Amino acid sequence: MNKTKIIATIGPSSYDKAVLRKMFAAGLNVARINFSHSNHEQAEQIYNWVQELNEEENRNVAILGDLQGPKLRIGVVKEDQTLKKGEKITITTEECIGDVSKVYITYPDFPKDVKVGDKIMLDDGKLILRAESSNKENEVKAKVIQGGDLKSKKGVNLPNTKISLPCLTPKDLADLEFALSVGIEWIGLSFVRSVDDLKELQKIINDKESPAKIVAKIEKPEAIQQIDAIIKQTDAIMVARGDLGVEVPMERVPNLQKMITRKCIKYSTPVIIATQMMESMMDSLSPSRADVNDVANAVHDRVDGVMLSGETSVGTYPVQVIKAMSKVVKNQENHVDLEMEEFPPVEKKNGRYISDTICFNACKIAEQVDAKAVMTMTHSGYNAFKIASFRPPSKICIFTNNRKIMNTLSLLWGVQGYYYNEFVSTDDTISDIKSIIKEKGVVQEGDMVVNIASMPITEKGMTNMLKLSRIE
Repeated sequence: MNKTKIIATIGPSSYDKAVLRKMFAAGLNVARINFSHSNHEQAEQIYNWVQELNEEENRNVAILGDLQGPKLRIGVVKEDQTLKKGEKITITTEECIGDVSKVYITYPDFPKDVKVGDKIMLDDGKLILRAESSNKENEVKAKVIQGGDLKSKKGVNLPNTKISLPCLTPKDLADLEFALSVGIEWIGLSFVRSVDDLKELQKIINDKESPAKIVAKIEKPEAIQQIDAIIKQTDAIMVARGDLGVEVPMERVPNLQKMITRKCIKYSTPVIIATQMMESMMDSLSPSRADVNDVANAVHDRVDGVMLSGETSVGTYPVQVIKAMSKVVKNQENHVDLEMEEFPPVEKKNGRYISDTICFNACKIAEQVDAKAVMTMTHSGYNAFKIASFRPPSKICIFTNNRKIMNTLSLLWGVQGYYYNEFVSTDDTISDIKSIIKEKGVVQEGDMVVNIASMPITEKGMTNMLKLSRIE
């Protein structure tokens, strides 16, 4: 099993249980449902297939339900429309069939929010306009700065405009209710701008008494300004380089990716790198060298997950692209520096300080004695998040009696989950779980392992015990 997890989007190319089974075998860890394109009937079918395959293949693949968010788009456009530099175009909030003179935008307050001189970017920045005037009601006049083909329903980015739309649209709220009702483990929140966006989503999840966790997608410049607070508030981060690369200068994206990754590891928050990681395999069996290096770079930065979007949802080779990505990941992990991360707990007033200290020192001891595994029981998943964040060179074996938690933890770096539901005594439990990983070939006789647990184990309290032993 690779330590760096693979997330893949399910779409028309992979909307088939037989294809999904092959994706599981190729190395899939998390299946992504993109609510921008999947309706509830399709999403429920994907969910059911994943649960069936988890049972049939003895796997713990999680599901990430990605909310669309306030994604701005233009409407339907006539065929063969090309904007030329210097031309003028009207952007209207009144629905119409667009052409080179006028186009519809799905953002009703656009004329009120946009300012003269603001940049308007279409189709991931392929077309660039500049606002020249607004009637503040329903129309904005713009000048074409960079021309190109004008196509239907393409995305709109406004890097200079403060958008007044809520983070959760009515469509998102409906999709969220569906996702929580079926039991999707991870919820992706698009276009996060502040900690308040996350708090709003967390309140809804808590009110529904759902165990779902949040992936905050970083794709707006406002999020960069609050990045530390957002990382601390959310359960996971996605560096969504598509919109981010349009909203901020492109040359900043690589540094932002590395900065966000380092902060996420420091704060024990899983981090995913997304967008165009294997774009060259959309219709090719071989990736470009640039894509191979992109994935390899993310592995060397020790991100938790690398994500595929169009490559597996609409690309020609959804299974082969996962195989290729898995090969790159595996090869890099065999050569990457395996020293653990040195972010020991420092806040002694934190209620989790004892648990955090045990987790840190378990990883430190495992590194010192070349232990083959760090093992722990968990009921909430907390220990798994903490141990994974230290990136120990040993395997991370997490035992739980909660199968939904097992799926959830599939997103975390290096974590392998096992079902265990016996809690007699600490010694018996440690003996049992050592036998389990030996039987599964994770460790061999004579290997050193580190166990952490809470004593007494039957109370399922905070972690307060560490034991170093050999496999017999």
